[in-house]
Amino acid sequence: MPSRRSLLKAGGVLAAATIVPGTTATQAEAASSDPWRKVPDILRKIRPPRFPDRRWDVTAFGAVGDGTTDCTAAFKAAIAECHRRGGGRVVVPPGRFLTGAIHLLSDVELHVSEGGVIAFSTDPNAYLPVVLTRWESTECYNYSPFIYAYGRRNVAVTGKGTLDGQARQGPWESWYANSGPQSADQKALRKMGDDGVPVEQRVFGAGHYLRPAMVQFVKCQNILVSDVTILEPPMWTVNPVLSRNVTVRGITVVSTLYNTDGCDPEASSYVHIKDCRFNTNDDCVAVKSGRDADGRRVGVPSENIVVQDCYFSGRWGGITVGSEMSGGVRNVFAERCVINSPDFPGNYPVKYPVYLKANKKRGAYIEGVYVRDFTGGNVEREVIFVNMAYNNEAGAEPLSVRDIRMERTRLDGAGAVLNLVGLETDHLVDVRLEKCEFTNVAGPDKIAFTDGLRLRKVFVNGVEQ
Repeated sequence: MPSRRSLLKAGGVLAAATIVPGTTATQAEAASSDPWRKVPDILRKIRPPRFPDRRWDVTAFGAVGDGTTDCTAAFKAAIAECHRRGGGRVVVPPGRFLTGAIHLLSDVELHVSEGGVIAFSTDPNAYLPVVLTRWESTECYNYSPFIYAYGRRNVAVTGKGTLDGQARQGPWESWYANSGPQSADQKALRKMGDDGVPVEQRVFGAGHYLRPAMVQFVKCQNILVSDVTILEPPMWTVNPVLSRNVTVRGITVVSTLYNTDGCDPEASSYVHIKDCRFNTNDDCVAVKSGRDADGRRVGVPSENIVVQDCYFSGRWGGITVGSEMSGGVRNVFAERCVINSPDFPGNYPVKYPVYLKANKKRGAYIEGVYVRDFTGGNVEREVIFVNMAYNNEAGAEPLSVRDIRMERTRLDGAGAVLNLVGLETDHLVDVRLEKCEFTNVAGPDKIAFTDGLRLRKVFVNGVEQ
């Protein structure tokens, strides 16, 4: 990383950058407006749901843990009875229970005991009839997510057991790999969203090829996903959509198919993601809020999201925002996360510990992404990549990305520290790094159309910037 004096000369890659030195006045301003002061209040408003002390074992409803008996009807009956009786815990005992879609009802905790496995069918017909969902952040009717809830209160998936998506045994990979049939449906849905086609007319499912999410809650309140291990999802893994008061804690995600993010809070607020391990073939935590015109139509931001004490070993970003962020994103906090830990190495090294993706087709805003106390290393590319021209998608929507901060972070090994891509029409504003140390950094930074870049007590390869 070059010094402040050389920032505007680094290989000719910098354009229209404004550097603000770390003066005493600047320090006083930063101290008086410390965004981390908001976190205790956010966390006080996030309360995991509590459930009556009643239990229904799925085997009492006909489920058999032999790995071959279809237990879909048993799960449905147990959940319905639990809900009818005022709520409680539906228990999956040790064994391997094969099922299709599981739809949760209010006041139901689905508890997978240690030694218990919910193995999801590899037959797409097991996820019909279609349900109202968001697919890559555009609303439509599609195959049901493997675990799904719509408009419910107090829902949970807990336990030391396993959710096995069996995605590599199913057809899901063939749908997108080698220019598979998903591409045509993907383009059709995006066009429907851009053209304002009524949602009830956006019907996919049977005869189509849009892979369902693994666990999705739509328009729900008071959600808990805790302790489970989730293997081989067909697409995004845990995806709260238009939901509020969400706790995701202590889960382990292992995914190898393309586009299998770990946790995607989408147009959701008051979300706490803690003590999780993400070994993914895409982003680890990816905050979203809708895609393009359809996301702006719904117009609900993601905000007040706190990520703590997680292990990131995903193929792309650690803490990520976008690219589907057309409803806006504000107040994302991430702290004490470990990048590419030797104790949890994952299948792929993280390319970008902090990765923000936006463009003029998405429009909207990202305001306030705050990171501190990250450790680890072996970062494949840049520590922070803010790309306001993501995928080179053209558009004319106003776009604002501002207030990105990293503090007290120590990482060993990276291609570079910063790759900041603002736009000539819409500058990136206020990127701050403070009290950070980066070692074994290979290359120079790239900074374009960025105003208010501030560095204070930042050391790169032993040299203060």
